Amino acid sequence: MTTSEEFQTVFKKLRAILEPYAARLVVVHDTDTQYYLNTKFVMSNKQPLFFAAVRIGKAYVSFHLMPVYAHPSLALEIPAELKKRMQGKSCFNFKSVDEKVFAQLAKLTAAGFKAFHNPAILERFGKR
Repeated sequence: MTTSEEFQTVFKKLRAILEPYAARLVVVHDTDTQYYLNTKFVMSNKQPLFFAAVRIGKAYVSFHLMPVYAHPSLALEIPAELKKRMQGKSCFNFKSVDEKVFAQLAKLTAAGFKAFHNPAILERFGKR
């Protein structure tokens, strides 16, 4: 399998982690290389609050999960295998499919979705 084919497979698997949330969020981009979700919450700067995205890059497929940045206690729950994939405060990079790590990421995404529906967390970003 070529790198681009592998990246497409990784992208589809990571996109599948986010798809269950799309009905309760706003799909900003939905292409073969990018899937991007915002919350319906509007911050004090009048911009929507970003939730998560998957994007194919040159060297890897990245999964961005804003709740990890916005709710630091979520970072304490990240298993070691997933933590190794972390770049920065809320980005995880992948070059191939890893079902075990993807399951951990799906669990973290669910916890992040729950956290982003917590009024105390949203208050930090401004009022609706």
